[in-house]
Amino acid sequence: MQMIRIGGALNLAAELKHYAAFPNRNGGIAVRSEGGSSVKTIGLIGGMSWESSIEYYRIINEVVHKRLGGLHSAINIMYSLDFAEIEALQHQGRWEEATQLMVEAARHVEDGGADFVVICTNTMHRMANEVQEQIGIPLLHIADATAEKIKAQGLGRVGLLGTRFTMEEDFYRGRLIERHGLQVIIPGEKEREIVHRVIYDELVVGDIRPSSKVRYIEIIKGLVADGAEGIILGCTEIGLLVGQGDIEVPVFDTTLIHATAAAEYALGDYDRRGGKLGDGVSE
Repeated sequence: MQMIRIGGALNLAAELKHYAAFPNRNGGIAVRSEGGSSVKTIGLIGGMSWESSIEYYRIINEVVHKRLGGLHSAINIMYSLDFAEIEALQHQGRWEEATQLMVEAARHVEDGGADFVVICTNTMHRMANEVQEQIGIPLLHIADATAEKIKAQGLGRVGLLGTRFTMEEDFYRGRLIERHGLQVIIPGEKEREIVHRVIYDELVVGDIRPSSKVRYIEIIKGLVADGAEGIILGCTEIGLLVGQGDIEVPVFDTTLIHATAAAEYALGDYDRRGGKLGDGVSE
């Protein structure tokens, strides 16, 4: 099984109607319409941090409700990790142990009946390939969903904000460059440290400071001055601090993009457009 890569527009062709519950292949419950379309069960790996996991849950359910109406909501299974443990492993460079925790979390949601996996954080896509190799259901990659939105606007050069790991290591920038042909620029070393510190010391605990917002906007303006045509909010908490209303160039909020892609994939949009599981995925 391979990772899902979302390609092209993410729009439903029509609303689904007349649903009936049935067991899915993993023993969970899915919903199938009389016409044969199914709503997939989303497996969320959250808690990194829970501040952004709340946003994933909200956005996914809002998208499903908007499309289906009535009392409909998404079918989700969430396994929420203790971010204190994850954060310690990250900063101590103990990535093999962090990978094992992520694999175990993915297996939990798969065993619970999920049809695909969503890692609700950018940084922990560092081990997305390893997680995918250890499960039998697809993984929807946050960088792919984001890249498609960028390309849909005709942009080729973007600035990236995120944790130090996301900005500096190849697992994220490299995917955007090699798979999607994007040019990716990041802030200078001093500015990267500020972005990283604000995420871990403030945003993950819900501490939203106006002074940090001002500093982020200054850093973003620097990226724009360096030629960025758009800005990727490449940490799922950054959208709590800054948004499109604060910035002149297009902003790509990875939380909103990833959660919306997950909801639309669950609703069957990708299948109805003729796509297949695993189209264009990583190897």
